[in-house]
Parts: sequence; structure tokens; C-alpha cells
Amino acid sequence: MEKITIHTEYIKLNAFLKLADIISNGSDIKVMLEEERIKVNGVIAFERGKKLRNGDIVTIDDNESYEVVEE
Repeated sequence: MEKITIHTEYIKLNAFLKLADIISNGSDIKVMLEEERIKVNGVIAFERGKKLRNGDIVTIDDNESYEVVEE
């Protein structure tokens, strides 16, 4: 599991995915959400603006996991 460090209290899902180099632009997340490819803490994500906080786990395609770590 890769740890991605944030420097704020929270980060929105779309910004997190860009920070982790999972997506390159906003339209990518729309497709991924529609295809139910993203989970946050084991629950399918539907909101691109979902707030992620320290300790949250983002999973892509049920195999790549990233942990949000607050600095």
C-alpha cells in the first residue's frame, strides 16, 4: 500500500487522485466513478469532491491501495 502525504486537514478525492498520479485530468475521475472503480474505506465512491482525511484508504480496481497520511 502506497502512502500519499497531504499537508491539510483533508483533500478532495479528485485532487487526491491527481496528487497520487492516478489520473491526469478531471474527466478521468468521472469515468472511473461511473464504472465504480474507486472505493474509499471499502465503500464504492460516487462523489468526486468526497473529503479524504488522515487514515482513509483509497482503492482502485480492487487491487491498488493508497493511504492518506497527514503531515
